[in-house]
Amino acid sequence: MAAAFAPRSLSLVSAPRPSLQTPYKTPTLAILPVVRFRLRETCLGFQTVSPCARQSFSPRIKITDSETSAIVEEEDYADLPSVKRLIQVYKEAIQVGDEKTLDDIEVVIRALEDEKNELLQKVTTLSTDITSGKEKFLRLKADFENYRKRSDNDRLTLTSDVRGELIESLLALVDSFERARLQLKLETEKEKKIDTSYQGIYKQFVEVMRSLQVAVVETVGKPFDPSLHEAIAREESQLFKEGVVAEEISRGFRLGERLLRRAKVKVSTGPGPGKAPSTANKTTEQPGQ
Repeated sequence: MAAAFAPRSLSLVSAPRPSLQTPYKTPTLAILPVVRFRLRETCLGFQTVSPCARQSFSPRIKITDSETSAIVEEEDYADLPSVKRLIQVYKEAIQVGDEKTLDDIEVVIRALEDEKNELLQKVTTLSTDITSGKEKFLRLKADFENYRKRSDNDRLTLTSDVRGELIESLLALVDSFERARLQLKLETEKEKKIDTSYQGIYKQFVEVMRSLQVAVVETVGKPFDPSLHEAIAREESQLFKEGVVAEEISRGFRLGERLLRRAKVKVSTGPGPGKAPSTANKTTEQPGQ
């Protein structure tokens, strides 16, 4: 308001209000985290959530219509402009010649490209680690299976060895029973009762041996096998061809597929002139028969 004094008359005149013209606001984008910069006119901020938003840059842009400072802070991963919006702002900045906005967008693009390369590198590293982990798992699994099989085989072998040693220690009893039976002469009723008791005990012993899968090595009439038979003599025989076991001297025993003791035998050399066949083999009950 203006005031006028004498010699002029006093008048009160309202000062004319200047016309307000809204200038064109150039969109400006601030991008770098924790960076302060001056804006010329207006800061254009974005808050968009899209699948294209990156999770490493999270700028929060404060907007003002005057010259002020815009502080970009890393806070929320959903605040980064989408790629489509960046392209739109980039085109608008090209049209108006806003070099500052162009530089800012290029920095964002380079940062996104760097982050993409970093993520690709991480993916490659993780893929390599996963492949390596699978290979290690397969090797450990194979090693465990081999260890389990070896343990089972060792357990079976140990059981077989212990059983074999026990039975080998009992074979002397079998020989004693056989010798006693051959030497026993049944002349009286008392001797016959003793023989009956002896045969009962021997049969029980034979049943125990059979339950342990003990079998007698076949001898008489079978081809001589050095892995099963021990030849203590060779003689002529009218009954057997050459190379066939003609007589059994001492029994051999097997535990399943394991040989406990070879049988001692006489091997035939074939028939000789004027020789009688050998009939020295005895027919007694044997374990496993």
